[in-house]
Amino acid sequence: MSVEQGDAAPAFSMPASSGRTVSLASMKGRPFVLYFYPKANTSGCTKEACAFQEALPALGKLGIEVIGVSPDKMPPIEKFAAKYELTFPLASDESHAVADKYGTWVEKSMYGRKYMGMERSTFLIDKAGKIARVWRKVSVAGHAAEVMEAAQTLKR
Repeated sequence: MSVEQGDAAPAFSMPASSGRTVSLASMKGRPFVLYFYPKANTSGCTKEACAFQEALPALGKLGIEVIGVSPDKMPPIEKFAAKYELTFPLASDESHAVADKYGTWVEKSMYGRKYMGMERSTFLIDKAGKIARVWRKVSVAGHAAEVMEAAQTLKR
């Protein structure tokens, strides 16, 4: 399954850093960024998380929150959040049930070996709970700025 721009955001509820729980229901009426990343504490994921952390004040002015999602268990996520002082919630989707709903749990290939893994993807979800923008196979450089640009066009 895969969601596209204009679709209703699939429901989710996941444990997140700092003892939080994130869910679509709790975000009702508020726009937010839901981004999926492969693994905490790897170079690309660290750059992406830090870029979103830097963008938080500006996104906050637009009323937009950020939620990061990976298939990691909570302990590595907590370490990652603490190490880089990430204040937005990082959620654990260990069973990749949420990634399946969003179409981000995909077949990947490295050195000829095929395996299932998280595709780096971002979804901008409007206050009505609809997918306003989708980025798949995200390239980390400049991505947070792209998301910020798109976020400014959302109706408040």
